[in-house]
Amino acid sequence: MMNSREAEDCARDLWEEHCRKLRQDPRRRKEVEEQCIAFGDVKMKYGMEVIGQQPENGYPVYIALHGGGGAPFPDINNQQWAHMAIYYKDSVKNGIYVNPRGVRDTWDTHANPESYPLYDRLIENLIVFCGADPNRIYLLGFSAGGDGVYLVGPRMADRFAALHMSAGHPNDGSMVNLYHTPIQLQVGMNDAAYDRNHETVRYQMYLDRLESENPDGYTHNVYVHVDKPHNFRDNSQELQQVMIDNLTWLHTGRVTRRTVDSNAVHFLDEFTRQPLPGRVIWDLNIRDRLADRSVDSFYWLKVPAKVAQGTVILRLDREENGIVVERDDTEGQVTALLRDGMLDLDRPVTVRYPDGGQKTFAVERSADTMRETLAERGDPNYIFTASLKLGA
Repeated sequence: MMNSREAEDCARDLWEEHCRKLRQDPRRRKEVEEQCIAFGDVKMKYGMEVIGQQPENGYPVYIALHGGGGAPFPDINNQQWAHMAIYYKDSVKNGIYVNPRGVRDTWDTHANPESYPLYDRLIENLIVFCGADPNRIYLLGFSAGGDGVYLVGPRMADRFAALHMSAGHPNDGSMVNLYHTPIQLQVGMNDAAYDRNHETVRYQMYLDRLESENPDGYTHNVYVHVDKPHNFRDNSQELQQVMIDNLTWLHTGRVTRRTVDSNAVHFLDEFTRQPLPGRVIWDLNIRDRLADRSVDSFYWLKVPAKVAQGTVILRLDREENGIVVERDDTEGQVTALLRDGMLDLDRPVTVRYPDGGQKTFAVERSADTMRETLAERGDPNYIFTASLKLGA
């Protein structure tokens, strides 16, 4: 049986071999050199600039989504894409600034079904070829790009350290998966198209409720820019005027003012992803756009892709060397992915269920599990040593 030191050595060797193979793969090299990734019938072009000196843990990455969306002519999205190449860039002091082109000229240009596996591929390439820090991948966007943040962020929340949304519409999207992913929302006070101004504050109320139910999570901040239309400054080094009390404005129309640093990059830079949190909340109902994505895992949980409804809430109990299932709507189809440091894998693991029952399992470290989990997300933080089917 593999011990913890052997597992650590195996994980390191597997990651080094994984990187070596990708760097030797002509197709992968071409994707990076041409800044274009294909999936199915679409291609995602992207601009990229490496800025400053590489930090010890790798470069932070800022994936900036352009506006436009369902434009009548591709040139509009092309113009917006070109503008996003510089829009947030000057705020990045050290990092990789990436601006993907939406794969189709649709309202959900950044969140077509093919977009999700393309983001997975892009992030993996940035880690392997460009020295990106997998724990400091940020997603931000303006207008249609803000729509993209609302849609993509919760579905891939375990890939991002933080999110920033400006001038977009939530499209009734769930924010439940943002338990560990901070988000900042910004909108112009007079941005009435699609009721974006009011919807942004309603989503503040939604996030407020989630945070009140889970006080250790759902970090968020919301700025309503006073007297501004659809466009406002979320990329400036100068302070901007925003509302003091968004909820009072929503309910009564009363305008209050204060000055703040509304720079999107400054907000994002405050956060680093914790890839193995002690508690995970997973809303499975928003897997509707993920059919093309070959990833069935979220943080350290795995559920078959066919399960696309319900909620799963699990937490680690390190004192009892166990897992507590607080909620599981999958009828026992959850697998816990484990590695040393999460629990003591040399001891039996006790699983406690919502009905009060419990089971004790022996777990074994497996090189096959390590290979499979590495291949799934291409992230060294998600190389798991063992897996435990909780419904077994």
